[in-house]
Amino acid sequence: MTNQTSAATLVYDIHDSRYLNITGRCTLRCRFCPKNNGSKQVHQYQLALDHQPTADEIIPLLGDVHQYAEYVFCGYGEPTLNLATLLTVATEIKQRGGRVRVNTDGLGNLFHRRNILPELGQCVDALSVSLNAQNEQLYLQHCMPKLKGSWQAVNDFIRLAPQYIADVQVSAIDGLEGVDIAACRAIVDAAGCGFKHRHLGLVG
Repeated sequence: MTNQTSAATLVYDIHDSRYLNITGRCTLRCRFCPKNNGSKQVHQYQLALDHQPTADEIIPLLGDVHQYAEYVFCGYGEPTLNLATLLTVATEIKQRGGRVRVNTDGLGNLFHRRNILPELGQCVDALSVSLNAQNEQLYLQHCMPKLKGSWQAVNDFIRLAPQYIADVQVSAIDGLEGVDIAACRAIVDAAGCGFKHRHLGLVG
């Protein structure tokens, strides 16, 4: 299923999960992101947005929560940048008995200048956080963050996250120049999170 509003796909399904596309804005400019290489497509879905969707636009598209393993906030933007929509929609899903996961770059606290994890913890079951490097030099090279202090911020976020959300997976991408997957895993293990080994070029 897709929903087209102003030529934008707000909801799309992959396998047994429903994905929610709530922003095109991002705190990173990753060199490896398809969005930054001319494509805003995942599988058959075009994910370009011309506005920040509201909860009122997303909620009617949720469908029957019992038909999906989980709802995933994920598009070609950083979901926490549209925090009000995320929290309202996630709360609605939980009230209906659904499961919620957020794919994030872990910079929500830095962007909002406060700890948003207590709010996420009220309505989010799982986080998937992108780390993508074992040191600041490689992080800056590959992820090109827009905000100063992003490397420290994402590390702080993954250390804090398990205090509020039980299921926290942190990923690194195999195939990026200089990235040491074992070293990334060590950072993630030390933070008390699960590690997800991703591969360059595989999206969605």
